This record gives sequence, C-alpha cells and structure tokens, in this order.
Amino acid sequence: MELWDGYFKDGTKADITLIRGKRIPKGLYHLVSEILVRHKDGTYLLMKRDENKPTCPGLYEATAGGSAYKGEDKTTCAKRELEEETGIVADKMEQITRVACDKTRSIYYVFLCDTDCEKTSVRLQPGETTDYMWVNAQEFRDMAAKGQMASGNLQRLSPYLTRMGII
Repeated sequence: MELWDGYFKDGTKADITLIRGKRIPKGLYHLVSEILVRHKDGTYLLMKRDENKPTCPGLYEATAGGSAYKGEDKTTCAKRELEEETGIVADKMEQITRVACDKTRSIYYVFLCDTDCEKTSVRLQPGETTDYMWVNAQEFRDMAAKGQMASGNLQRLSPYLTRMGII
C-alpha cells in the first residue's frame, strides 16, 4: 500500500494521509514531481510509457516522475523518481513550473535537470518505461505535432517549452 500526504490546492500540507488507488477527498490533492532532462548538448530526454499503463500507453513523455511518498518533499521525490526511471542521479534541479490539476487531484511540480551523463547510460524502469530517446527541438516539435507525446505532460510543460522556443 502506497501512502501519500494530502495537500490543499495552494500546496500547503493538510493533516491527512491518502492511499494510492483510493478516491482523494474533494479539496485535497497529492504531490507529483516531474523532471525534464536536458543534456549539455541541448537535447531533451523522452521516455516511452509502457504499453500497459492505464493512461497514455505507448506515448512518449518529456519527463520522468511520479507521486511523492508520505513524508517526502517535492525535491526528494524528484531525485528519487529521476533515478528510478532513468538511472540519472541529479545533485540539483531547478523548479520550472507548478500546476494544480483538479481532474487528477494532483499538484505537479516540474523540475529541469541539466546533465552531462553518458546518453547510452539511461536505464528503463520495468512497468513504467520501455524505450527512450534524446531529441533536439525540431524532433520534439515533430513528435508533439504527430501526437506521439502524452498531451497532459505537454500541457504542463508548455510555458517552459514555449519560452525556450521548442513548441
């Protein structure tokens, strides 16, 4: 059983424990950290979602990420999820946006991780990801235009991607 802390929409912690898979009470949210990985050469890491995932199966996401465990803050969650899903260890990350989503009852904290890792060292997480690729801005745009990327992920990243001239 996976336990989460409950949060109010403004990001303050509520005094309640949530259980993954159980309905989140109205007015409460859980914390999700997502990490956009940019290589020192300017390319971005895209991760292909497992075909058995309930949402967006087989589509690419521009982030690694997931839900924070009970007692875990957004940065600790981001570092853990990045390492679990990619094998990349990050000492520091920059938060680039925060989005509260009423539909998923989630507060998404999106971070940017700059890395100089060996590109072939990316590790996949069974049940989560099945492939990865490093793409430049044009390839990123093309994949988004062709519907090969998870739309919710793109929406959360759109302020950053627009600012950077990627979409």
